[in-house]
Amino acid sequence: MGNKIRTRFAPSPTGRMHVGNLRTALYAYLIAKHEDGDFLLRIEDTDQERYVEGAVDIIYRTLENTGLIHDEGPDKDKGFGPYVQSERQKSGMYLENAKKLVEKGEAYYCFCTKERLDSLKGDEDSKEIVKYDKHCLHLSKEEIEKNLAEGIPYVIRQNNPTEGKTSFTDEIYGTIEVDNSELDDMVLIKSDGFPTYNFANVVDDHQMEITHVVRGNEYLSSSPKYNRLYEAFGWEVPTYVHVPLITDENHKKLSKRSGHSSYEDLIEQGFLADTIVNFVSLLGWNPGTNEEIFSLEELIKLFDYRNINKSPAVFDMKKFRWMNGEYIKNMDFDAFFEIAKPYLEKAITKESLDLKKIGSMVQSRLEVLTDISEKISFFNELPEYSIDLYVHKKMKTTPENSLESLEKVLPVLKDVQEWNKDALHEIIMAFVKELGIKNGQMLWPLRTALSGVASTPGGAFDLADVLGKEESLNRIEKGIELLKANV
Repeated sequence: MGNKIRTRFAPSPTGRMHVGNLRTALYAYLIAKHEDGDFLLRIEDTDQERYVEGAVDIIYRTLENTGLIHDEGPDKDKGFGPYVQSERQKSGMYLENAKKLVEKGEAYYCFCTKERLDSLKGDEDSKEIVKYDKHCLHLSKEEIEKNLAEGIPYVIRQNNPTEGKTSFTDEIYGTIEVDNSELDDMVLIKSDGFPTYNFANVVDDHQMEITHVVRGNEYLSSSPKYNRLYEAFGWEVPTYVHVPLITDENHKKLSKRSGHSSYEDLIEQGFLADTIVNFVSLLGWNPGTNEEIFSLEELIKLFDYRNINKSPAVFDMKKFRWMNGEYIKNMDFDAFFEIAKPYLEKAITKESLDLKKIGSMVQSRLEVLTDISEKISFFNELPEYSIDLYVHKKMKTTPENSLESLEKVLPVLKDVQEWNKDALHEIIMAFVKELGIKNGQMLWPLRTALSGVASTPGGAFDLADVLGKEESLNRIEKGIELLKANV
């Protein structure tokens, strides 16, 4: 291998991209780009039973939307293709490599039937054999040739030693040593001729000159077997970077049921792609400072995989929502309006209402885009509300003095000719001063009458400006009626 760092993201097309897979892709991308290396995309589709139609498109779309642009892949062949395992399998390369190991005594043909393998299970409830007993390792050359000639189904298994120890070094977890007695003779080539995930990974990573392998720590236990394959072939072992598990707030593995297990789940919940990338980068890694908001370009400069933690990372939804709110607040308004527009159009049913004005009001009040509807629905129609909303201890408002304020300001508002935020502000504040009352004793009742809700994205002047004169006066009159009937 050359000195240039080459990493890969090798997802299986089985549906939406899990947050854990996205983090693997992100870390692999950052490791490569931090050193001006290459980031490859490889599609691992040899498990035909789990293949989901359209899942490859999801992989491409997710990588593009998050900015994780691959240098090589099925659509960018730089001489290491094909980059799709099923296409690589057609060439016979996996079987050819497995047979090389058979010739070396590092692998062997296994003709065991399902019934025999079932007999090796630990108990009736167990779905997997505890460990294969090397039964077929002892078949003579003549028996093997006879079975092959007769077309008896077979797999090819790795021949692992039963004595001694195997060690490997991971950049996060250090040197790990296992007893060879614990190593199972894993299947390399399945009975359908397809390679197993584990075997194809080793062959493909070597042939694509991958220098750093990034994957979840659930693969730590398989790494000794990977290493033995590299050594059996005489290939250079890549640098291993095993990343910690991601759990929910209850320290359980993220699941589809949790609602935040995949990238598309999070987008549908109103999170921004930039926030997702930023937040996911911190699930197991930190820059060594208290800073938490980073662009992808900043992450490339800062990322050092040696700062990845060993312990599980908690997906803190509260913190995630806060971070997304920070991203929304700091967006250029035109960019915000572009992504918020579909939500605004869905929430606002009155064509006369100015979506841009509403958008500018709500931008700083959001944590997620899906909050938009709840925060602005009162613009469509005044909801039924209790006079308790007119009570505000800090502003010293009561239903009684709110009624008085609204009755006094109504004729003033009726005389307003130029109905806009600035004009309303000037006229009403002058009137408040004339009455000799506190600002809140006028503005709180006005805001309440105009909205009918406890919290609004803008103040009284903003609401009146958007609602227009006729609708604003109508709502104030309804507020007066409600207060008169209940005070």
